[in-house]
Amino acid sequence: MMTWTARKRGCLDRLGGLVVSDRRDEVKIPSAAAPAVMDVQAALKAVLRSASFADGLAKGLHEAAKALDKREAHFCVLAENCDEPMYVKLVEALCNEHNIPLIKVADKKIIGEWCGLCKYDKEGKARKVVGCSCAVVKDYGNEELGKQVLQQYFDSKK
Repeated sequence: MMTWTARKRGCLDRLGGLVVSDRRDEVKIPSAAAPAVMDVQAALKAVLRSASFADGLAKGLHEAAKALDKREAHFCVLAENCDEPMYVKLVEALCNEHNIPLIKVADKKIIGEWCGLCKYDKEGKARKVVGCSCAVVKDYGNEELGKQVLQQYFDSKK
């Protein structure tokens, strides 16, 4: 069992939907909540969420292009169903020029949900998801397991 203090987060943890009392004691969370083995998609979701909380995520073409051009990016996520071909060409060219890994995801709504560009209902399901064709991770945040899985994935693609 891992511990989680109520002081570090508010009363609601959006990732797991866990409601924590406002007392300043520790709450026990079963370790089954965090999977021991992650696939690349689960790792990408966790890293994007963690980067969003750490303010290390650039969303959209303008922010992503600035981060890629300044070489602040660890990696870039691009939607395959992007409407504008010049958008895709620019992002791919910046990634190739600066040797930044690029991951393609099938749908921009998925990237938008993983980046937190949505509202959650009472059951914890994403509603009103805004599409995001490109996202760049500048700071991983606290996600160590997801970071390791993605690093292994990038090393295997070289």
